[in-house]
Amino acid sequence: MKALAVSPTPDSVPRALSPWPALPGIAHGFLGRTGGVSEGTFAALNLSRMVGDSSEAVDENWRRVRALFGAPSQVALVRQVHGSEIHLATRESARTRPDGDGIVTAERGIIVGVLTADCVPILMIDTRARVAGAFHGGWRGVLAGIAEAGVRSMVSAGADRSRIRVALGPSIGACCFEVDAELAESFVREIEGAGAYRNPGRPGKAYLDLRGIVAHQLRGAGVEAHAITHAGPCTRCAAEEYFSRRAAGGAVTGLQLSFVGFEP
Repeated sequence: MKALAVSPTPDSVPRALSPWPALPGIAHGFLGRTGGVSEGTFAALNLSRMVGDSSEAVDENWRRVRALFGAPSQVALVRQVHGSEIHLATRESARTRPDGDGIVTAERGIIVGVLTADCVPILMIDTRARVAGAFHGGWRGVLAGIAEAGVRSMVSAGADRSRIRVALGPSIGACCFEVDAELAESFVREIEGAGAYRNPGRPGKAYLDLRGIVAHQLRGAGVEAHAITHAGPCTRCAAEEYFSRRAAGGAVTGLQLSFVGFEP
């Protein structure tokens, strides 16, 4: 299949929002929708091959993103299923893409990542143990405990809870995540303390602060409050910068990458 030939422009270079700019030796960040070649609802930096976008466009988008990583690195992803299963990525297993919603590595030169379009992307690092993880926090996964499972998986890979830093990236905000009141009640019932992150909506509806709930769960799992960074805006409010299915009225859109890993 012939690759796209695209002339570079100022907007053709993907730009990653960095939550930890002062930490050297770590490839990490939250990408948005700019800097790619996809068109329509996938414009422009769609990185998913499973949403109906042109394979040539996705290939070119990935070529541009890989250039951000500098030294040659393997990229490890999971086939996200809105749960809480997490996988360990090694140089051998990084070539596969198992079902799950989180991926952790303790090897240099492996970049782990998740793809989102409103869900909460969660990045974790322990710089001393050199363990990194990326997790997909959709509402089903948050109810299933993806945040706590992520912390446990980091510890299993050699991290120390007291050293784990977390960055929660661009995602649907408390301003825009209106759900059925029954679903909001499920959060309150199943997650202790979640009631503080629920606000009234229209009749039969309620607003949830999903990123706030994830941070609450992380603190409960032993992550220090000062080690949790909230990075970036509400994706629906900033739909020109980030893919948002809410902003698209529920239509299929592209997906943006959040990634982290230690350089070789």
